[in-house]
Amino acid sequence: MTAELVRGQNHPLSQVRLEIRISAGVPVVAAATLSDENGKARGLEWVAHPGAPTLPGLEVSRQVAAEHRLAVDLAAMPEAVHRVNVLLALPAGAGGPLRFGALDAPSVTVTGLDGTGVARYTIAGLDAESAVVALELYRRQDTWKVRAVGQGYAGGLAALLNDQGLPQAAELAGSIQEAVTRGLARSVSAPPPRTPDSDRTRQTATPVSGADQPGPTPQGAPDPVPPRPASPYDGRNPYGDPNPGGATTAGPSTAGASAPAAGGGIDYTHPNRRHTAAPSPPPQAPPAPTGQPAQPVAGDAAGWSMDERLYNQVWGMFEDLARTTAAYRSAVDFADSRLEKELDQILSDPRRRLGSTGDAAREAAAAKHAQLVDQARAIMDRDLAQLTAEAEVVEPALPPAYASWDNPVWHGYRVPTDPPMALRLGDLHLPESAPLRIPLLVRLPLERGLWVDSGAVTGLDGSFPDSAELRHLAMETAVALAARLLAAHPVGEFAVQVIDPAGSGSAALMPLVRSGVLAAPPAAGAARVADVLGRLTQRVDLVQMAVRGDAAASLPADFDMTRQLLIVNDFPHGFDDRGVTHLRYLADEGPSVGVHLLMVAGREDAAAYGPLLDPLWRSLMRLTPVPDDHLADPWVGHAWTYEPSLVPPGSQVLQYVLTQVAEARTKRK
Repeated sequence: MTAELVRGQNHPLSQVRLEIRISAGVPVVAAATLSDENGKARGLEWVAHPGAPTLPGLEVSRQVAAEHRLAVDLAAMPEAVHRVNVLLALPAGAGGPLRFGALDAPSVTVTGLDGTGVARYTIAGLDAESAVVALELYRRQDTWKVRAVGQGYAGGLAALLNDQGLPQAAELAGSIQEAVTRGLARSVSAPPPRTPDSDRTRQTATPVSGADQPGPTPQGAPDPVPPRPASPYDGRNPYGDPNPGGATTAGPSTAGASAPAAGGGIDYTHPNRRHTAAPSPPPQAPPAPTGQPAQPVAGDAAGWSMDERLYNQVWGMFEDLARTTAAYRSAVDFADSRLEKELDQILSDPRRRLGSTGDAAREAAAAKHAQLVDQARAIMDRDLAQLTAEAEVVEPALPPAYASWDNPVWHGYRVPTDPPMALRLGDLHLPESAPLRIPLLVRLPLERGLWVDSGAVTGLDGSFPDSAELRHLAMETAVALAARLLAAHPVGEFAVQVIDPAGSGSAALMPLVRSGVLAAPPAAGAARVADVLGRLTQRVDLVQMAVRGDAAASLPADFDMTRQLLIVNDFPHGFDDRGVTHLRYLADEGPSVGVHLLMVAGREDAAAYGPLLDPLWRSLMRLTPVPDDHLADPWVGHAWTYEPSLVPPGSQVLQYVLTQVAEARTKRK
């Protein structure tokens, strides 16, 4: 049973491997400091924060989020550490609240690896504070305890760090804010929160009736799921001797879900992603033969339509892969730290340092390390098999807006009558699971502009692609994205304009030009560039004034409300200072009124502008024309490798889709 703490109260900790779960309701910075017996941090190397998230025995989130999970291994803490302080702070300049008093009280929960709550503290009574020491884990006579602190600081993170004994507190607070800003720019936005009726929520699995859980399955409950092999991340110490009686979790790395502990086949039904109620029930897999795992089905998520169910299912797979990889990496880190600690102990003992006794001890430590890593990899492989099986049925079922260009669904494409809820920008994968690709789906309408980086990019193999080739690939990527956006919208609801000052992108733009889907020929030369930017800026101004004045009816009768995509090639060539100002304005204000940017540029080409353009780059979602590990997930902060969705060489599918769009426009006229 989880102990509810009040300020100043402590509670003993019976486990050394813990998770600290933070729920704040709005994005906050989560950090931690280590302190000695005098309660002082000995230097910057004793602070874990988004810019330096990992310390021995401690890992914090790499970016701001409304919910965090901090991993703590008290056994791996240095001997000099007597206290671990968990800190929360509101990010500066993020457009959010400036004080905790304007929010619901955040809560911090200490749990075991299986999600079982140990202690929870709701930080009430905050007002003008923008940073707070939430709780502390402290060592007392070789025993660890948790204490609810709730000490707030109106002076923000700098004042808090200064109170921790760090003389460089202001500089450190500034570097943390810079890391937060960088993280926001590279993070994939999580889906917006949905109501229980439409969300594919991650609920605790329904217990399975069996020998250890007698009783019939309740009416309306999901069918029993087959048992799974025990996991080292389940309800026991994953690094000690196996405990056959420990509880297990269902699904990849999902603390809190229960399933049988006995061995068995892979559970493909994802009980951790079942919903409590759905407006439209997802498809059900056919009954599996006795003793065989249930097969995955496409659309196994809640939603009003098949598109929404598939969207929720893809994001569920994305989160599952992020969390199961985090569990694997955490297990390997623990095994490495344990091996290092055991080897240090061997070296510190003169009796075991040399000779056969020392060799045997080192071999035993290495064998234990290999066993732990192999055990973690086996669990990872099991979870990957489950997700791969799901991906194999989901990918062919995706609608055109979600599908890759080599999906046969494009061969039957017709212009839709309603826009989809999301669009595929490419694929994501992690090094531990390279063959498994997760579609990168973003909600429509786009909330941020897109930036295809045509600058120098180091390939994953260490190669440096030719700059001319990169620029051409970047334009091809932009054209493929523009074609997707055109194909996803009904006739007359989306238009594309192009700025190509020097005409360097003419070859890549040919499919758009030849099919006649552009609103106007690509703008070349300084005069035409200024004209296009001026008209779009005026459009944004007019719509914003009408919306803010609640006077949309006052817009001219012939005012074009079509959503606009502006492709900008070779920035900043052909742009004067006024054009740069217009472009920044469109990036910031355009998405809210239906004007979106798709920039093809290299940041180094605009280096002459210095920090003036930093807000522009941060406001855009960076994509690359070649695989690059620059995107972060919103849960754990892994660096994911992004691959653009390009048309296969020799395929005519792009021209076919654009022809369908152009013909639909002609018929409408």
